[in-house]
Amino acid sequence: MVYLELERVSKIYGEKVLFDQVDLQVAQNTKVALVAKNGTGKSTLLRVAAGIDQPEGVGSSVYVHKEARMAYLPQEPDFGANATVMDAVFDSDSELVRAVRDYESALYRTDHPQLLQDALATMDRLQAWDIEARIKEVLSKLNIHDVNQRVDTLSGGQRKRVALAKLIIDEPDLIILDEPTNHLDLDMIEWLEEWLQSPNLTLLMVTHDRYFLERVCNRIIELEGGNIYHYTGNYSDFLDKKATREETESAELDKDRKRMKQELEWVRRMPSGRGTKAKSRLSAFSELKNKVGSFRKEEELTLEIKGQRLGSKILEAHNISKSYGDNQLVKGFSYKFQKGERVGIVGRNGAGKSTLLHMLTKELEPDTGKVVHGSNTHFGYYTQEGINLAQDMRVIDVVREIAEYIPLEKGLKLTARGLLERFMFNSKQQQVYVSQLSGGERRRLYLLTILMKNPNFLILDEPTNDLDIMTLNVLEDFLLDFPGCVLIVSHDRFFLDKLAHHLFIFEGEGRIRDWNGLYTEYREQLRLENQQAPAAPKTAAPAAAPTTPETPISHEQRKAIRRVEGQIGKLEARKTAINAQFNNMDGLTPEKIADLGRELAEINEMIEEKELEWMELVGE
Repeated sequence: MVYLELERVSKIYGEKVLFDQVDLQVAQNTKVALVAKNGTGKSTLLRVAAGIDQPEGVGSSVYVHKEARMAYLPQEPDFGANATVMDAVFDSDSELVRAVRDYESALYRTDHPQLLQDALATMDRLQAWDIEARIKEVLSKLNIHDVNQRVDTLSGGQRKRVALAKLIIDEPDLIILDEPTNHLDLDMIEWLEEWLQSPNLTLLMVTHDRYFLERVCNRIIELEGGNIYHYTGNYSDFLDKKATREETESAELDKDRKRMKQELEWVRRMPSGRGTKAKSRLSAFSELKNKVGSFRKEEELTLEIKGQRLGSKILEAHNISKSYGDNQLVKGFSYKFQKGERVGIVGRNGAGKSTLLHMLTKELEPDTGKVVHGSNTHFGYYTQEGINLAQDMRVIDVVREIAEYIPLEKGLKLTARGLLERFMFNSKQQQVYVSQLSGGERRRLYLLTILMKNPNFLILDEPTNDLDIMTLNVLEDFLLDFPGCVLIVSHDRFFLDKLAHHLFIFEGEGRIRDWNGLYTEYREQLRLENQQAPAAPKTAAPAAAPTTPETPISHEQRKAIRRVEGQIGKLEARKTAINAQFNNMDGLTPEKIADLGRELAEINEMIEEKELEWMELVGE
């Protein structure tokens, strides 16, 4: 059964053809990934498939099967003004989801006890408690706690997680995802990957996560030069079949070039021919010329930048620690970097990864210990936030403003224009204004501005967000050959495995494990440790209200339990918000830090009191 079908669909902006007369089918229970370079129309094609944008072209159409409930996750979700997390997450036509929404809402309406009584009755009638438990699991996995918070106060990453939670809770038949792993930490990504592997899900997505492509997808579609190429299989199958296709195209191109040369000789010999046969040959020559001219070989990023020499002392951390209130982010971390090291940093969102980077670059003073920089160490720091590029500047001017050239090996120089070519900005794209670039193209340009400064120690904080697979491949090749040190924070497991054979792993409460090996090797070791560990004694937790056949919980008791759970949820959400402010120190004065620290201490005391109250209630 075909769930989604696009026929003769086109999108053209001025002279730029994103795709032309393309066809696409997504059958039930297939998992399709769309890959292409940044700026070539991946997100636009998804928007057309989701019915957000209208297709162009004569005879174009988009068909969605009437029995297939479709859900779409854009890169930047918009929930409208004044919507709360609860409004967004529980916006569904499912009766069960609506029942859970009414119940969760009633928990906070202590002034209207009848609302909670009615909601409890509906939950019992629909037997919706399993759905409620699953919803709580989804929200917990995606680190969503305060359902009463307004969505417009959340960061872009938090909004993306809220939209993803809504999609998973709603259980659609056909899912369209645009870069679903952006802003998720590694635990979230692996959990999402496992969920997407369900055989009953039908999926169309754009992602740069190559492990997703390998483990989840059974069909890959490539958008290139305005055309679509279809490949059955996962990512490794795609690489193999794409190489075969390009070899075939290369052979055909050689034949076409020979034919074009013969036709050109004929045209030159008979410039005045105007007969029917001559016109036919001229027309054929024109088509052949366009065909050969339209073939563009994949550009390669081949950089041989001469890095500045590192000294014997590069970067040293001596017993550094950092806390905000009782939130210990880094505790007693020490390390001395050696020449040529490539180290990865992994951990949950908010664990303190960026805080560690800020301390290592001396942007943030540690509470204890010290950081020492070598006299010859020159940092290139690629941050998540990036830089504010002037919208009215051309791409070439952005680079020239930093430097006209950078030194290469053997005394050569590379101009700004030449470096842009190597970063896949051709001469035409170099004249484009920054405002016209896609998100991935801006990221690529920002990375180029870092390298243009010729550093010998690269610090990359989530460099893979919004970059396409082609750019990731050439970036990886460059970093493998980079003569200096590289320190990488990334949620891209493939990227980490390829580059970093040494990891700093944030395990919580300030502990950082120094792991010599690949990320996938660490995860396997962690699974073994969890299997061998003795079962932990069961302790009460305020996440669910346990029941036993011997002591069933009454409606009144359940109401009191849920009320306390709601209060704990609010306190936990405020605690998370305060810790987030500590992780991002922008605009925090010493007075503000002191106030937040006192508030955090009070909240911890209140949480402890409420948890004791909860345990008393469930023990009645």
